[in-house]
Amino acid sequence: MTIARQLRRRRKNELAKEVGVTPAAITQYELGQTKPSAGIVGKLALALAVPVDFFNFGAPDASTSPAHFRSLRATTQLERDEVIAFGKLAMRFVSAIEHYVDLPTVDLPREDLPQEPSRAEIAAVARDVRKALGVDSGPIPNVVRLLESRGAIVLQLPVSSRRVDAFSFWCGSRAAVFMNPQKNDKARSRFDAAHEAGHLIMHRDLDPGSRIMENQAHDFAAEFLAPSEEIENELPRKLDWEHLGVLKRRWGISIKALAYRAHSLGVFRDPVYRRAMITLSQWGDPEPFDIGVRETPILMNKALKVCGDIGTSIDDLTRLARLPGSIVDQILALGVEERPKVDI
Repeated sequence: MTIARQLRRRRKNELAKEVGVTPAAITQYELGQTKPSAGIVGKLALALAVPVDFFNFGAPDASTSPAHFRSLRATTQLERDEVIAFGKLAMRFVSAIEHYVDLPTVDLPREDLPQEPSRAEIAAVARDVRKALGVDSGPIPNVVRLLESRGAIVLQLPVSSRRVDAFSFWCGSRAAVFMNPQKNDKARSRFDAAHEAGHLIMHRDLDPGSRIMENQAHDFAAEFLAPSEEIENELPRKLDWEHLGVLKRRWGISIKALAYRAHSLGVFRDPVYRRAMITLSQWGDPEPFDIGVRETPILMNKALKVCGDIGTSIDDLTRLARLPGSIVDQILALGVEERPKVDI
C-alpha cells in the first residue's frame, strides 16, 4: 500500500481524507498493524488507481535495499518516493517474468571497502571489477549491455521523472538500475550506468545519501570507464578540443569528464582546468562532438519475446504481478530498445 500511495504522490493525510479514515489508520495499514475492511480496500484501490488485489495484504514483495540516488538538489521527497515506488513495481513485474523464463544469473562482484578508502583504492576496485566482468583493456563497448549480461535489470524512468538522473537498489538477489531517458546523451548514460554499478558493487549494505559515497561512485565510474594507466597517456598535455573530441568518441566519455580526469591525474594544471571548465560552461548542453543517443536496455524486450514464444501473454504477467495495466504499459515502454522513428 505504501508503494501505491508513493507512486501517486499522495501524503498520508491526503489519502486518509479521500477514503474517509484517519492518517493514523493509513499508517497502521501500511505497517500491517491493522487490516482495512473490504469497503476501505475498495476505496483505497479507487483512490490510488490500482486493482483491489494489488494490495494482497500478507504477501510482501521481495525485500529491497535502500536506493542510491543521482538527482538534482531541487528533487522533492515526493518525487523520489514516486520513482522508487515505480522501481519496486517494475521489479514485481520482472519477478513475474522469472516465473516463466530464466534471466541471466546475477554475477556482479561484491567489494567490501576499508573504513576510509582512498581514491587509489577505489580505482583499484574498479579495475578489479573490469577484470571480473571480462573487460581487460580499452573502452567498454556498451555499459548497459554489460550490466544486463551479468544479470542486472536496467530500465528507464517515466518521463515525469525529469529531476532524477538515475538510481539503483538490490531487490532480493537481483540488481536494478533505473536511468532517465530525458538525458539523451550517450556519454551521460554510460557514466550514469557505471556510477550506479559502483553503488551496487561497493555500497550494497550501506545507507545511501552521503556525499562520500557519491564521490566514491564517481571515482569508480571514472576508472571503470577509462583506467588511468590507459587514458593518462592519451590525454593532451594542453587544452586541445579536437583531441578531447577524439577521446570522447573513443572512450564514450564526456569532454567535461575527460577534462576532470586530466586534472585529477595531473595532466592539466589548475589554470588549464579552470579555463576548460569556463569554456564548457559557456558552451552549455549539449557539449560538442556528439557521439549519439543514450545506451538503452534490451533484456526486458528479449525476455518478453521468450514469454510470448512459450505462450505467456502480457496479460498473464500483469495478473501474476497484480499490477494496473497503466503501470505495465509504462514498464514495457521504458524497458525496450528504442528504434528510429519515421515522421510523416
